[in-house]
Amino acid sequence: MSQSDAHLLIVDDDERIRALLGRFLRKSGYLVTLARDAAQARRLLAGLDFDLIVMDVMMPGEDGFALTRSLRERLTTPILLLTARGETEDRIAGLEVGADDYLPKPFEPRELLLRISAILRRVPAPEMHQPKFLSLGALRYDIDKGELWQGENHLRLTGTEQSLLRRLAASRGEPVSRADLIEDLGRGGGDEGDNSERAIDVQITRLRRKIEPDPREPRFLQTVRGTGYMLVVD
Repeated sequence: MSQSDAHLLIVDDDERIRALLGRFLRKSGYLVTLARDAAQARRLLAGLDFDLIVMDVMMPGEDGFALTRSLRERLTTPILLLTARGETEDRIAGLEVGADDYLPKPFEPRELLLRISAILRRVPAPEMHQPKFLSLGALRYDIDKGELWQGENHLRLTGTEQSLLRRLAASRGEPVSRADLIEDLGRGGGDEGDNSERAIDVQITRLRRKIEPDPREPRFLQTVRGTGYMLVVD
């Protein structure tokens, strides 16, 4: 698998570390999606395929060990665990629940890159398959590639629009709060720096102009009053 094709899911409850890892790995050529806890990671995994999960162990609620054990019941996606505890017992525990590698904090960013590259090299090349599409009227959205098509025409999306549509597609049929969108898109997930609720509303308006037959009467990208937004597909 080439580095440019790899999509990484970063799961860490520390906002600063999560943002730093996201920026660093994107600059290193990876496609990166961020999750602040196990619950958000589960929602993203329900709608998107990832090539590698980089997960913190010490998270409130469901920790990294428990989430890894649960995911191993249905997923073979490689998992790299991060933790502030580097004792042998913890490393063994991580491997026993199904992790592919284990990196104690603090770590050198280059070592993280080397670990990720080594894991991805061990992953067998995926079999060729037809991409998965969501239908939005006359448009179709390739959820694997994050691309929007009208017939044979590829419709250009900005980086923020791509991230926004990918996030909403991962939770299609369910409302996503503005706070979650700010968290996902405002921490390095798009190409604009403003992460205010107003900025999210502006991006929604722009995206509606591209996917809605009548942006004033949205059919696919609906407003959920008091909550946020929801993507409804055919």
